[in-house]
Amino acid sequence: MASVGPSAASTQPALPSGPAVFKTIPYAFILPEIVCGTWVWILVAATSVSLPLLQGWVMYVSLTSCLISLLLLLSYLLGFHRNSENWKVLDSLYHGATAILYMSAAVLQANATINSEFSANAPLNYQLNSAASFFAFLTTFLYILHAFSIYYQ
Repeated sequence: MASVGPSAASTQPALPSGPAVFKTIPYAFILPEIVCGTWVWILVAATSVSLPLLQGWVMYVSLTSCLISLLLLLSYLLGFHRNSENWKVLDSLYHGATAILYMSAAVLQANATINSEFSANAPLNYQLNSAASFFAFLTTFLYILHAFSIYYQ
């Protein structure tokens, strides 16, 4: 007699819940994305924003992404996904779209860094903008890693 086992649909790895989120790739990238994105936001806010249109977009992307990623992390920690495969699609689409937005913000922040090199109060603003550019590109890389690593589970 054949044993009753799990169906083929349930052989997919379970989505993590609780503290297991921090031990499972790609979900372990969420906390570093939040931390690095927060650094972008803090560093841009610490500068005297000389190009408000450029750095306003950087602030918008970093703050919005940080808040949405925080909500996504909380939903994984609390198990709102109920092991639904739709959450993988949602997660991948969110992180892919955010990676594109963050790349645009990182390029604009790099442009603001170049423009701040010879402005008033140049050394401090240039250093803050350089650090913000570094963290913006690092955050972009983390979002790209997260979006693509979902497919390799």
